[in-house]
Amino acid sequence: MSPGRGDPCRRVRRAFDKIGAQFEKANPGVTVKFNYNGSSSLATSINQGAPADVFAAAAPQNMKTVTVSGNAAGTPQTFSRNTAEIMVEKGNPQDIKSVKDLADPKIKVAVCAPEVPCGAVAQEVFKKAGVSVKPVSEETNVGGVVTKVTLGEVDAGIVYVTDVKANEGKAGGVPIPSDQNAITEYPIAQVKGAPNASGAKAFISYVLGPNGQKVLASFGFMPPG
Repeated sequence: MSPGRGDPCRRVRRAFDKIGAQFEKANPGVTVKFNYNGSSSLATSINQGAPADVFAAAAPQNMKTVTVSGNAAGTPQTFSRNTAEIMVEKGNPQDIKSVKDLADPKIKVAVCAPEVPCGAVAQEVFKKAGVSVKPVSEETNVGGVVTKVTLGEVDAGIVYVTDVKANEGKAGGVPIPSDQNAITEYPIAQVKGAPNASGAKAFISYVLGPNGQKVLASFGFMPPG
């Protein structure tokens, strides 16, 4: 069975790797193969006929690309959610305490490009906080922002809570109040014409069930809600 899964977040990959291993153990004879390319690229590939059983997207708009083309079997379901956090250099030398601090031109900030899910989240956070932030770097994925912060190339970046948790010891985190924050939903669906339709249904059920949700929670992801 070959689910497509796109998200640069290393924590997502580790969570799905663990879920896949548990699923294989619970279903002898089944092999789960993941494709961790960006979910926008995976959506395009699926629409072009690339074989896959399951598509789990990093953002609803990437899933919509597949559903509007009629290439999803059934209605996508949200399997997890994530929210934003400010990642700062280890020790927070700039003493950043809020989103408004990121508007200070002396603070070097990295974000994802606006067309990337984590970039859209950053823009929503800035809008809700009522600030104008001029980043020194716009990355193609959240991993790029994490790298900039952990290497000390920037003072702060907007990433996901799970990214801060994954880099404990290398960087710090400054929570964003809920009224300024943005939530990203991760949808999952069976691909139309899945080579292993029964396996796809079973895998999705496993991800949405208590075992899959327990793994996702252990990596810092929020429940579907």
